[in-house]
Amino acid sequence: MVIAARACRMVRVNVSERFPLARISSSTAAELKNAMDKNRTIHLVDDDAAVRRAVGFVLSTNGYSVQRYSSGTEFLKHADPSTTGCAMLDIGLPGMDGLEVQAMMAKRGIAMPVIVLTGCGDVSIAVRAMKAGAIDFLEKPFSSAALLQSVAGAFRRIDSFNLHTIEAAEASVRIAALTPREREVLAGLANGFPSKKIADMLRCSSRTVEVHRANITRKLGVRNHAEVLRLAFVSGINLSK
Repeated sequence: MVIAARACRMVRVNVSERFPLARISSSTAAELKNAMDKNRTIHLVDDDAAVRRAVGFVLSTNGYSVQRYSSGTEFLKHADPSTTGCAMLDIGLPGMDGLEVQAMMAKRGIAMPVIVLTGCGDVSIAVRAMKAGAIDFLEKPFSSAALLQSVAGAFRRIDSFNLHTIEAAEASVRIAALTPREREVLAGLANGFPSKKIADMLRCSSRTVEVHRANITRKLGVRNHAEVLRLAFVSGINLSK
């Protein structure tokens, strides 16, 4: 199936990226997957009713929930920072065009991936949209395969971000259980300092630092020094205090 709009040739440029999934506990991963499965929503914004019908049909028959809007103004009336999913914006919307809608989303803190839809001759405008943060653009007419590939890329990005957020929260909770002195030792380790230097900084023996290191490894529930550092970096918290 090809989604068409007037006489144009099919061109597609894909700039979506692959993001590796973060490692988290199996229970958290299962809970997060359930949440992800419930939020496969596409916000389709296009003034062409035929495009809305065709794109909506392809997406809905492939398991996505589709919300259709005929204008950027209508979409922005319903969208807020809590809105989830992916936005597909037609560049040539009447009134507020796709670039203006994209800019307003950023201004309002509506942080969802944006895929822009363009007509013939709009490639330079689509490039501007990507520079403003859009992850992909499709030039009409485009195939169902191209559409689904682009949307899948958008949700890979969402899933990767969600997994990283959960992992960072888990790491922060574990690190919060450390004593103030253990956190000081962890800060030294995260800065690449050897035990002797950490001991000098904390005015204690190297043996005491080694004891703290063992306790840190045990409390964080990891197996080795590399995993300790990984949790420290993933948490994103200030370990200097």
